[in-house]
Amino acid sequence: MRPTCIHHIAVKVADLAAAETFYVSVLGLSVLRRWPTPDGRSERSLWLDVGHGAFLALERAEASTPAKTEAAPGIHLLALHIARDEREAWVARLTQAGHPVYDHTDTTIYVRDPEGNRIGLSHWPDPA
Repeated sequence: MRPTCIHHIAVKVADLAAAETFYVSVLGLSVLRRWPTPDGRSERSLWLDVGHGAFLALERAEASTPAKTEAAPGIHLLALHIARDEREAWVARLTQAGHPVYDHTDTTIYVRDPEGNRIGLSHWPDPA
């Protein structure tokens, strides 16, 4: 008995609108569902389709906390799969959207979302 796949990943964000712009407009993820606040005046969460039945939940943070460093324990990367032959197009798209690639390997490019979270776009195991 073992888990068979990722069901969902949830990320707390201070600015839900900016996060939505990045993940939907820049990365191209589609909105599966919007969750309102209890009073119905705003949104508290968005669920975004990451394929194969899994989703990314963007959850509005109730309070800001100090930024986490890459050396701190915890999840430090959300990696999404891309086609190897689209790598350079992704670099151009991200740069044009104001999220330039800050690091890379032969199989993954790395950017930061508006909250500073590390996002990888990977075509592993196929090198560039």
